[in-house]
Amino acid sequence: MEFSIRAANVEDCRDIARMIRELAEYEKVADHVKVTQRDLEQDGFSKNPFFHGIVAEVPEQHRTKEGHTKIGYALYFYSYSSWTGRAIYMEDLYVMPEFRGKGIGKALMSKVAQLGLAAGCNQLNFTVLDWNKSSLDFYLSQGCFDVTEKMGYHCIRCEGEALEHLAQP
Repeated sequence: MEFSIRAANVEDCRDIARMIRELAEYEKVADHVKVTQRDLEQDGFSKNPFFHGIVAEVPEQHRTKEGHTKIGYALYFYSYSSWTGRAIYMEDLYVMPEFRGKGIGKALMSKVAQLGLAAGCNQLNFTVLDWNKSSLDFYLSQGCFDVTEKMGYHCIRCEGEALEHLAQP
């Protein structure tokens, strides 16, 4: 299957927002999505962006029945490990279901890894749901390892009222 990977631009935000909703539906958490197209435009394409993105596109002749040519994406940002230095965090990796198994997800992940290495990063971090065995198996086959299993770390979050409360002096 012919496809290309390129840096996302502000005009892609509509399609990225669509695919974020699709990913959330796949992960059975559609009600958790609060980010809008406008948020993506502001947060990813301002002077100091909070994230970066890449998109996978197919030629017009392979577009979906809904007319989409943007069929996958990855969002990432740079972070820092106090032990090992520069790192890159892949927030999302998504390929529309009818385009899976064609190397597009691998190409997106590979591009994020390339961008990280080019920026001097020495690790790529991301999360995967425990029930998503096919994705977990794929990541493990690429040489990744389960940090929770190997090192015992858990991913912890504080949000909403708890975050507001925590921020109080």
